[in-house]
Amino acid sequence: MTVNGIDHINISTAKLAETRAFFIEVLGFEEGWRPDFPVAGSWLYVNGAAMVHLVEVAEPPQPSRGSALDHFAFAIDDFDGALSRIEARGLSHRAAPVPGTSIRQIFINDPNGATIELNCRG
Repeated sequence: MTVNGIDHINISTAKLAETRAFFIEVLGFEEGWRPDFPVAGSWLYVNGAAMVHLVEVAEPPQPSRGSALDHFAFAIDDFDGALSRIEARGLSHRAAPVPGTSIRQIFINDPNGATIELNCRG
């Protein structure tokens, strides 16, 4: 067996509508088809691929910070555009270059406290 990449990320949320809006409005995902599961949720797509699965839960989950899964990262192609969208919404974030590379990063938290890293190469 060989791992070929990440298929999707699943986020449990007690804030389904707010989390869906964050991924669509801030990060540019699109909502798409989702199987008729017995729990509420949403599948969010980029370029035809369901990259983020949201599942509604009754109790708010713990944030990423301090958990075994600290963060997840997405590749982006427009650092300045992403930063502008984040700042226009007044969202807390941290932007920094990766030393010795052409990579620039933005760290932001979703409404559940999940830490997201946005990487722009070159």
